[in-house]
Amino acid sequence: MAEKIVEVKNLVKRYKELIALDNFNMEIEKGEVFGLLGPNGSGKTTTINCILSLLNYNNGEIKVFGEKMKNDRYDIKKKIGIVMQNVAVFDELNVYENIDYFCGLYIQDKQTRKQYVEDAIKFVGLENFTKFKPKKLSGGLLRRLNIACGIAHKPELIIMDEPTVAVDPQSRNKILEGITELNKNGATIIYTSHYMEEVEQICTHILIMDKGKNVAEGTSDELKRSIKNTENVIVDIKKLDDRHVEAIGKLNHVYDVKYMSDRLMIKCAGGRHNISHVIDYFAQNSIDYDRIYSELPTLNDVFLEITGTSLRDQEA
Repeated sequence: MAEKIVEVKNLVKRYKELIALDNFNMEIEKGEVFGLLGPNGSGKTTTINCILSLLNYNNGEIKVFGEKMKNDRYDIKKKIGIVMQNVAVFDELNVYENIDYFCGLYIQDKQTRKQYVEDAIKFVGLENFTKFKPKKLSGGLLRRLNIACGIAHKPELIIMDEPTVAVDPQSRNKILEGITELNKNGATIIYTSHYMEEVEQICTHILIMDKGKNVAEGTSDELKRSIKNTENVIVDIKKLDDRHVEAIGKLNHVYDVKYMSDRLMIKCAGGRHNISHVIDYFAQNSIDYDRIYSELPTLNDVFLEITGTSLRDQEA
């Protein structure tokens, strides 16, 4: 039986009239890259803050490394690394000094700390920037510094909250490669992101939460198999009449059609020759199109089908 690193049972957190967590349950096994997803206001941040014992909660139980998590359990907190969405470093310290400071909160031995700091600098690729202060760093380098500060003490559990927000593609790839490497080296990782392609790429297990509840859970492939959408047919086409859009919506296995910006999006549930049926319709009605292709559902399709498409502003 796999070792449980994090166990959250029947967690309830209320903010006056708002129920941020509603009997929420989650288990994370050793060695997982665990994707924690949800729209704004779903309860992700509240969950993380409760796990870290930064928030009191109304009911439920949290165990980390098999022990009940409390505010004064510094022995547990020493084994956790945190990389939050908002960069948290000292502007007056340079790159090396920042990493050394955060590592020093957990590692007292000077020689060990020195080695750990050097390892972290190498790990995030900041060897040429050790004397730079944060204000001199690009957004991508600043994110990498933030990660180095959070993982320099070599924690067993790492919580990463939107670590690739607003960074260039090169830095994003470097960060994702680093997360995979941390996991290979034995770290268990909780990863939150709104970039579904990242989650699909690196996460071994995914939980989708909404309105404070666990609404879906599994591997990326398991989640895709759980939804109605089995295929998307996309057509680049100009000036398609509404009557044709309506008619295509009535084809076998089609359950949703949208036409906007010269692109027709057709969602199908089941069926093996959906794209052929669409092509046949165009041929029978002498309709020209630029391009037609088929795609399997993505994790983004899963997310939208489960949580809906309406905008969310509140974060909890």
